[in-house]
Amino acid sequence: MVAEETETVDAERVRLEFLAPPAGSRRSRKRIGRGPGSGTGKTSGRGQKGLGARSGGGVRVGYAGGQMPLHMQLAKLRGPNHKKSMPMGPFRTHTVPVNVSQLDVFEAGEVVDIAALEARGIVKNNTNRAWPVKVLGDGELTKALTVRVNAYSKSAREKIEAAGGTAEILGTEAE
Repeated sequence: MVAEETETVDAERVRLEFLAPPAGSRRSRKRIGRGPGSGTGKTSGRGQKGLGARSGGGVRVGYAGGQMPLHMQLAKLRGPNHKKSMPMGPFRTHTVPVNVSQLDVFEAGEVVDIAALEARGIVKNNTNRAWPVKVLGDGELTKALTVRVNAYSKSAREKIEAAGGTAEILGTEAE
């Protein structure tokens, strides 16, 4: 009999106006600027004067407090030569360097182009041939090769021709 009585009382209390969160699970919001007795009166927890005390104030993104900001520190050319005329960022020119000594793996009289360099693994990860290939003059060449790439250094061209080969620039040969 007692169990039936409690069920009916509980059923009466399960109504919308009786719903509430458990005691102690919610904390009332801090009401700032409501007098000195509240602990957050006068300056409302913003301290004294300054950027943080003012409405809409606050330190902007990237601000370094009077120090040179990071975005201005970067993109400077370092080193003893200070080649300040070199382009930086999206305007920097890129080439894939290949030394003359790396061309010695090919057979004499063979035509060396970008596809042949990629097949031998000398040029790697040059997706869709986005960067031009430039032959540099480091090392020696002992075989006569026909080399067809985008650019050459002066010493590389001399070494290829001294070995009896030819240095052709892509896009300039007669087709």
